[in-house]
Amino acid sequence: MAYQAGGQRPAPRPVPETSDVQAYLGDYTGLLEAVSFPSLVVDHCWDVVLTNSAFRSLFGGVGPHPTAMPGDNFLRFVLFHPDAPTVLGEHEASWCLPMLAHFARTVESHGPDHGLQAIRRDIAQDPIMEAAYRHGLPHWIRSVGESAVEQDGAVRPLLHPDPRWGATECRIVVETSRTLEEVGCTRLTFVLRDARRTPSRDRRTRRTASHLRVVPVAD
Repeated sequence: MAYQAGGQRPAPRPVPETSDVQAYLGDYTGLLEAVSFPSLVVDHCWDVVLTNSAFRSLFGGVGPHPTAMPGDNFLRFVLFHPDAPTVLGEHEASWCLPMLAHFARTVESHGPDHGLQAIRRDIAQDPIMEAAYRHGLPHWIRSVGESAVEQDGAVRPLLHPDPRWGATECRIVVETSRTLEEVGCTRLTFVLRDARRTPSRDRRTRRTASHLRVVPVAD
């Protein structure tokens, strides 16, 4: 699944720069740093507004990418970065498809939006991703149910670079305070779990498959 985003990612939409909001986000940064689990704040396009040191440590080993770094836009990282499977276990089924489904639902609910449409164009420019979006995704949602699209409460495998965690799981906890909601942002925390999982075969490999397993291969 060697995906590649087309073109340059547009600049993230800035959070309103009122003094109250900036002061709130400054204090919220301190709150994130007090959390031992990886945590980030994103807007509706998954542009990253804030991260904590645990998040940066989790993804610190990924290579450079012009449009899909985890600290810039987390959705783009999941969909387009070739190193994503080295951190996100069972990448296709547990991360790529659920977040692609979440993106599709967000596009439907927001209508015309520059940031969302830019991601949609990049998906369309990759034949593999476009086939997954148009054909594989509806089939997958029918198979697993609409609940799989939900982010909050989902348990997903992780491949943590810290050997004390290694191949483990995290529960995604989604929280939106009143102020974050007013500026269109959401906080996600990856609560690490001692799962004693079998290490994924993808742990130290890049994506090399030529198709998504959810999309049938043409004869």
